[in-house]
This record gives sequence, structure tokens and C-alpha cells, in this order.
Amino acid sequence: MYSGRDFTELSMMSVTDWHTNELAYFHECLKQMTPYLNSEGVQIRQDVVEEIESRGGIHKA
Repeated sequence: MYSGRDFTELSMMSVTDWHTNELAYFHECLKQMTPYLNSEGVQIRQDVVEEIESRGGIHKA
């Protein structure tokens, strides 16, 4: 179960400042909600994806 910062707090900061576990968790959440996202949600998801890619992806242990 995720126990990091909530989305309200994270949405007030750049995705470059998010921890990897936060990116992974909210990427999964946003991916599942994609059909229901408005344009702002789609942009946030794209920002998360780009940040994950810039870090070389997410590697599961």
C-alpha cells in the first residue's frame, strides 16, 4: 500500500521533485483512469510519464 505524500501536495510541486515511488504509484492510478481524465489530468499523466522516462524508467526490485 502507498504511504507517501498525497496527490494534493504533489500537484503543487514539479514532478521533478517527486520521489520514484510517488511517480510509480500515481502513474498506475492515472493510467487506470485515463478514459475519465480531463485535459489537465492528461497533461499531468504525460508529465509523470516523461519524468519516469527521463529517470530511465522504473525498475522493480
